[in-house]
Amino acid sequence: MKTKIQPTHDMTTKTQTPAVNKPLLKLGLDVDLQQITVTVQCDHQHPQPAQSFTVVRLIQWVREQVAAGHRVCTVYESCGFGYTLHHQLVAAGARSLVISPVRLHTERRRKNDRLDARALCLRLSRYLDGQKDELPTIRIPTVAEQQRRELGRQRQFWHKQVRQLENHGRALRLEHELKTLPAGWAGPRKWQRLLPELSDFLRPHLEPLRAQIASAKVQLARLSDQIESLVTEAPLPKGLGRLTLSLLDGEVCDWHRFKHRKAPGSYTGCCPSEHTSGTNVRQGSIDRHGNKHVRVLLVEAVWRLLRYQPLWHARTKFIQRMTTANALKKKTVVALARQLAVDLWRWRTGRCSLAQLGLCVPA
Repeated sequence: MKTKIQPTHDMTTKTQTPAVNKPLLKLGLDVDLQQITVTVQCDHQHPQPAQSFTVVRLIQWVREQVAAGHRVCTVYESCGFGYTLHHQLVAAGARSLVISPVRLHTERRRKNDRLDARALCLRLSRYLDGQKDELPTIRIPTVAEQQRRELGRQRQFWHKQVRQLENHGRALRLEHELKTLPAGWAGPRKWQRLLPELSDFLRPHLEPLRAQIASAKVQLARLSDQIESLVTEAPLPKGLGRLTLSLLDGEVCDWHRFKHRKAPGSYTGCCPSEHTSGTNVRQGSIDRHGNKHVRVLLVEAVWRLLRYQPLWHARTKFIQRMTTANALKKKTVVALARQLAVDLWRWRTGRCSLAQLGLCVPA
């Protein structure tokens, strides 16, 4: 594996030169579990052929270049590996950018790690020259923010496990007895009533499922209590409980990250897609850009607020649409979810109070 890069004489010379004369090294990284494919460009020279690095070797090489006085800037697409590489690059002295996944090749029907690394490197070069639209950079959460957000996602995982186990039990009975199981069949009371009805074949298969469901519910309850304890405001508006608010806070990480009201609305992914040309205006379904977990939480919260908060300013604005067809109701709820994100941003950043939003707090 070759990891030796010699783009210019300046990078290999051992004489001490002022840092201002050192080239800017731009690195496009295509990250994989086993290796990282790297394309390097010095200043505005032609990019070098891509090379493969291990994570350890890449971090070591970046440290060497920074120690020699070079400026190093890297970019890679966010993926399922978290932000560990980003933090290591920053600690090594590089400027690291992480972007949302994009389609790098729109014309050619060829794609591999070397081509992707080169395309990222060229986009990084244009981005540093001032063309900010070249890279859709994302905000990197701190370690504390990432750990808090993980609490909500772990709770979602255990909640999904409970549903899958319960549905598996229903599928077993449907297949072998042509009967189903009621909701919450694994609870102690319902289980005692079901025991006489179950066959000798089915009973030993459902018993282990009950034990796993009980264990998953213990984890679910523990995480729910831990998440709710992170919200200290009291009392809260009816329909917007501690669990929902804490989960939203964890997913957003920092409400102050949004500089204007359009930013939290766009972050939900509830904005309509659009294909407009001249006088022809076409708007379609929501674009689903942003955080899908926030979108789900907001939609669930809107249905509760419509029931328990009759004075909510957004409800009074759209209440007429809720009396029409179901399709329009759902579209209206999505629009209200976007508005709720803006209202929560105003409240959590101190721009207005709950009373100003029309959200009543129980006495």
